[in-house]
Amino acid sequence: MRTLLNLLWLVLCGFWMAVGYAVAGVICCVLVVTIPFGLASFRIAGYALWPFGREVVPRPGAGAPSAIGNGIWFVVAGIWLAIGHVLSGIALCLTVIGIPLGVASFKMVPVSLLPLGREIVPTR
Repeated sequence: MRTLLNLLWLVLCGFWMAVGYAVAGVICCVLVVTIPFGLASFRIAGYALWPFGREVVPRPGAGAPSAIGNGIWFVVAGIWLAIGHVLSGIALCLTVIGIPLGVASFKMVPVSLLPLGREIVPTR
């Protein structure tokens, strides 16, 4: 079932959300200072392609640098990516078949807003 949901997700909105994260990652990797943001963006792009069967958990040891970085990310790219997840979640929830996909899209909003200090791990 997980594979079927992932394939449906990939076709309906996963590819475009991953492209958005990849574009944000490329832009962030242009400057040396923002490379950690680019790496986080690429990590989330993989999660946006195949979200079912994985979850986001806080990374132990993430401290003040992650919090400061998340504040910068929120203003620069996070709000726009979160808006994309909310809009795609609303569109997916308009159909009965799309409701699980819409819930997955809403589940990705927190990590799109504050990606630093989080890990993407397989669901237990």
